[in-house]
Amino acid sequence: MSAAATRSPRGSRLNALHHAAGQKLMVGFPEATRTVPSSIGRALEGGLGGLILFRRNIEDIHQFMDLSRSIHAVNNHQGPSPFVAVDQEGGRVVRLRSPLSPIPPMRTLGELDDLDLTAAVSGLMARELEAVGVNLNFAPVIDVDSHPANPVIGDRSFSRDPSRVARHGRVFIEAHLRNGVLPCAKHFPGHGDTSTDSHLTLPSLPHDLKRLDEVELLPFREVISSELPAIMTAHILFEKLDPVHPASLSRPVLQDLLVTQLGFQGLIMTDCLEMKAVSERYTIEEMVELGLQAGVHIFLISHSESVWQAAWEHLIRLGERDHEIRTKILTSANDISECKLRQRPSSRQDAPALEILGCAEHRSILESIGSNIVVSDGQDPTETKA
Repeated sequence: MSAAATRSPRGSRLNALHHAAGQKLMVGFPEATRTVPSSIGRALEGGLGGLILFRRNIEDIHQFMDLSRSIHAVNNHQGPSPFVAVDQEGGRVVRLRSPLSPIPPMRTLGELDDLDLTAAVSGLMARELEAVGVNLNFAPVIDVDSHPANPVIGDRSFSRDPSRVARHGRVFIEAHLRNGVLPCAKHFPGHGDTSTDSHLTLPSLPHDLKRLDEVELLPFREVISSELPAIMTAHILFEKLDPVHPASLSRPVLQDLLVTQLGFQGLIMTDCLEMKAVSERYTIEEMVELGLQAGVHIFLISHSESVWQAAWEHLIRLGERDHEIRTKILTSANDISECKLRQRPSSRQDAPALEILGCAEHRSILESIGSNIVVSDGQDPTETKA
């Protein structure tokens, strides 16, 4: 047997591990381009799971559509298309503006308390996102706006009433799924009762399990029952659940509570690992190790190529050293691929896509909201993820 032949099985295993480790990453990059940057393109070819795009990546709708098309084209139809994700919540947190329909804050829909209207708005959002190449939306916000001084949630939440958040969150998710875009509910197990911003520091909440169950967890329990494909976790220390690690890196929160007790079977994604709540307390290698132990499927790294490259390399090293970790990475990557296959492939070309953006049907839905449709230009806290 030749030396090349003896190396082949290990080489295949390493290639599989490299690809699987890449699937566990979603990353961002700094500029607005018409085609995917070369380093990102090479990473996608090697298995990178997807990209999150911000306003910094968008000049106009034509440039954005060229960019999204180039991202989807990288895999050349070899397996599921990568995730192309945005935070398109409505109100002050939107990445794509005109010619897309102007979406009010979710608080507006919660106050109207018309579930059919919420479903209609979610449906038009998903149709427009799918038309321009987005297949994953980091929405809806399922946090209960229970703290009046909360600096990051506010009108991003449907309500201060957990039951109302649950009802509207569920129909929002179902409408997105019907219209070709995967929703990701956030921020588990709840960011609504904080007075500090996890982009800047690590919030800590002392609530006991009874309080969590009655307020923060009630909406998540409801949306989990609607075949929710993905949940984003919060960089918040819930002292009664885990006094050491934030929820996003905590096995008691993610495995014991979310998976075992609440029965969630979808993808678990971190919020951005460059946010100061975690980046000032852990190295990227430590976050990857804690996340693996906690059952995280996807690590979100929104800015720095050096950070996501280090995360990818560390995942590979861990998998090479430990068979159990390797199996965990491969299984996680398979779960991600199965979730991606839930996407409905787009058959739209440029002209039909542009025609659906802000179309008469969508304007009619939004006009039914009346004078309440005020899209805030206020500060967007999610654009400062590092």
